[in-house]
Amino acid sequence: MKGKTLLVLRHGKSDWTTGHEDFHRPLVSRGEVGSRKMGAWIKHQKLLPDAVLSSPAERARATTVAACKTMGLPLNKVRWDERLYAAPVEDLLAALAECPKSVHRVMLVGHNPGLEELVEYLAAGGFTVPDDGKVLPTSALAQLEMVEDWQNLGRGCASLISLTRPGQVPDDIAVREPKADDDEPRGPVPDYFFTQSAVLPYRLVDGKLEIMVIASRKATRWVIPKGVKEPELSLRDSASKEALEEAGVRGELDAEPIGHYDYAKWGGVCKVAVFPMAVSESVPEDEWEESHRERRWVGPKEAKRLLDEPALRKLVGKLAKRLLDT
Repeated sequence: MKGKTLLVLRHGKSDWTTGHEDFHRPLVSRGEVGSRKMGAWIKHQKLLPDAVLSSPAERARATTVAACKTMGLPLNKVRWDERLYAAPVEDLLAALAECPKSVHRVMLVGHNPGLEELVEYLAAGGFTVPDDGKVLPTSALAQLEMVEDWQNLGRGCASLISLTRPGQVPDDIAVREPKADDDEPRGPVPDYFFTQSAVLPYRLVDGKLEIMVIASRKATRWVIPKGVKEPELSLRDSASKEALEEAGVRGELDAEPIGHYDYAKWGGVCKVAVFPMAVSESVPEDEWEESHRERRWVGPKEAKRLLDEPALRKLVGKLAKRLLDT
């Protein structure tokens, strides 16, 4: 019996700034880029699906269209299935069970937590969860192989062949198109966007203080990891999340911010709480969600020279004085 291949693709990063309800929330440009990159990867690996099952939610639909366009796959191969929107494992399995036995390779596009739970169910105990705890971050792809027909998919029936993130797709494979900076929202800006948190990553090397700075999204200047405080997270937890995503670092954050700074954006003023982080780990490039950025360790004087915001430069000096007692 010829084996079956299941490609599980999570939708790309979506745009929370539009004010649309969840089902109609679109992708940001980074999500579109990630979707095209995964389509290019699938084509390069010669894994073109015989059939595609997709949630009809806008962010999943856009992901499917972008990936299929890059693969050169006609959209008449796509079955838009409402059961796949925010679906539990049972509904995902039911949708797969309707695939004909003659179909050997299926791509399933949908949402977490259902997709991660499906991968863990089919490959039960057969893989190691990445260090960041994310099996399928946005735009990530899981490849599973099994011999059972689509109607007989049980726990542990599959082998997980690979987990691939957009940042792991080599540049010579990726399909890139110029896009607007996805820092700019498409529509009215929610009030909570003006409350932000940041991390000032540091380490001590032979008694000398080093600060990590990272390239901005357009690589035009040096910044620190920073982002909008997510409504469900505290300022401190949101800062920790940004440190991992934007700089690929983990560590111990201070309980309270060392200070704040303001900057103008979106027709208003954003207030940023800055938390020092004693960095204990830099994740490998292939596990760093925004590995297109450059990250650099520099001394406090160099950090103050590179960073634009005067108030942030003062916070670097404050941290140096506290740690080095100078």
